[in-house]
Amino acid sequence: MDKIIIEGLSCFGKHGVLPEENRLGQNFIISCELYCDIEEAAHTDNIDKAVNYAEVSRFIRDFTENNVFKLIETLGYRLACMLLKKYNIKKVKLRVDKPSAPIGLPFKTVAVETCLKWNTSYIGLGSNIGDKKAYLDMAVKELSSDENIRLIKTADYIETEPYGYADQDSFLNSVAKIETIYTPFQLLDKLRHIEAMAKRERKIHWGPRTLDLDILLYEDVVMDTRDLTIPHIDMANREFVLKPLCQIAPYAMNNALGKTALQMYRELNGVSPARQNTDTCQTVKG
Repeated sequence: MDKIIIEGLSCFGKHGVLPEENRLGQNFIISCELYCDIEEAAHTDNIDKAVNYAEVSRFIRDFTENNVFKLIETLGYRLACMLLKKYNIKKVKLRVDKPSAPIGLPFKTVAVETCLKWNTSYIGLGSNIGDKKAYLDMAVKELSSDENIRLIKTADYIETEPYGYADQDSFLNSVAKIETIYTPFQLLDKLRHIEAMAKRERKIHWGPRTLDLDILLYEDVVMDTRDLTIPHIDMANREFVLKPLCQIAPYAMNNALGKTALQMYRELNGVSPARQNTDTCQTVKG
């Protein structure tokens, strides 16, 4: 990926743990790498198609001067978040140097580096209590209204039979593709908050629910903890997940299994490897 580099930008700020640092202030040196696609700007020679590094530099200076944080870790993280949200960049590496830090020993500088990016994730949505469509609509709206999330696309809503616990109403299901600054656990907290807004109750395993939101995939992450497993541990067995996922991202990869969504869908439905080479994704669209 292409990148724009801003190195050694001098900014005045009042960041520090000591009261005099917050009162008197000092100089900070900020450098960053902005990962973005510069192809169109390079070919057209049009500033409107580029990330304007002069504007970015002024924003970094103003943000550093107009905010006060105890830690340069916080300054770096908040600044990186703001750059991702404000400008058309995919990833940012940012370094904050504090050459006048009150250490009391000879040194050149102390610095903190942070790296943030928009991460692609796929979220499973389901509901089988009350106004199912309204609950899915609410979840999609809440995802799209969060400044740390970009809603890319949502699959069609499909009606499916209950899975695991049969004595309940049919479900309405879908999958949303998002980009997010959140870590997997931060995203999980966000999804649980949205479920709580729908008054989700967990009384029966795989039982009825107003709203169910699951992280299916998150970048190429493979993790297994008590609270969160990515990729979703049972997604290869769930047609109500794979069918909408194939509609919007047939080649999304489950790195735990080494299989795409389309491969998992076809295997679940008994499609032979020979047919997998000739079938099109159109066969699984809802």
